[in-house]
Amino acid sequence: MSTVSTRAPAPAEDPTQTRRPARKRRGVREKQWPAYVFLSPWLIGAGVLTLVPMAASLYLSFTDYNLFDAPRWIGLRNYSEMLFDDPRYWRSVGTTLLYVVVAVPLKLALALGVAMLLKSLGRGRAFYRSAFYAPSLLGASMTIALVWKALFNDGGSVAGALSWFGIDTGGWVGNPDLAVYAVVLLTVWQFGAPMVIFLAGLQQIPSDLYEAAALDGAGRWRQFLSVTLPMLSPVVFFNLVLEIINSFQVFTPAFAISGGNGGPADSTMFYTLYLYERGFTASHMGYAAAMAWLLLIAIGVITLILFRTSRTWVFYADEEGR
Repeated sequence: MSTVSTRAPAPAEDPTQTRRPARKRRGVREKQWPAYVFLSPWLIGAGVLTLVPMAASLYLSFTDYNLFDAPRWIGLRNYSEMLFDDPRYWRSVGTTLLYVVVAVPLKLALALGVAMLLKSLGRGRAFYRSAFYAPSLLGASMTIALVWKALFNDGGSVAGALSWFGIDTGGWVGNPDLAVYAVVLLTVWQFGAPMVIFLAGLQQIPSDLYEAAALDGAGRWRQFLSVTLPMLSPVVFFNLVLEIINSFQVFTPAFAISGGNGGPADSTMFYTLYLYERGFTASHMGYAAAMAWLLLIAIGVITLILFRTSRTWVFYADEEGR
């Protein structure tokens, strides 16, 4: 007995349905090309001025290159010499770490303190904000660094002012124990940029929180710890990351104050200054490239650690709704 299939025939495929996704993708591409045209200067600049030099630097870090002869491949020799056979390299690392550990907290503390004072001001806030911000624009120049060196040199104004109070330190620039702190103070003096960011963050904290804390009996110090710092923690984190990254790359003040040689007794031999010396003074550009890549890796690791640990102390007002 034969069976008759009752299955309905499959509907014929509409060719317009298959063409529609292709037309849609083509339309999207046609709408995107103006964006790529406007982005092309940045894309070309990023490739030519950043990616290509980075690739060349990575290659040179594995070579013996003196700026005059062709690079000669030596593998990991630059890295092994740096890590195991170069005591000046580790002195530069130690000096840079000391500078970062001392300068960054002092700079951020001063910036936050001045920002809180400016927030409480009525008249003249714009003037003082500009006045405190000005050193951030001027302090990175070689001229200001040379003036700073004169202030902290033997017979300079700082030594004379301290001797007036019975503190005889002599010139800081020539003292191996104090020279690095002259660079630290120059950095701390340039607190204007993080101060402006702190001030903007303080102005965003609702006043209702302070009123509620005052009703609960909290004093100024308790309000600062329980309201200001938690609400300002994203701004603190932002400034902390930027200042640490910038501090690891300090060069101009160290070069000017030390005369370019990291003296006295390598007390101001910062990492970037030693990199410059090996690359352009000693013409060991392959070694300098290896130093640059280790610095990049170190900054990346420290930044990653900061982001990982920020989950425990950075508070975002809208995090409960996310």
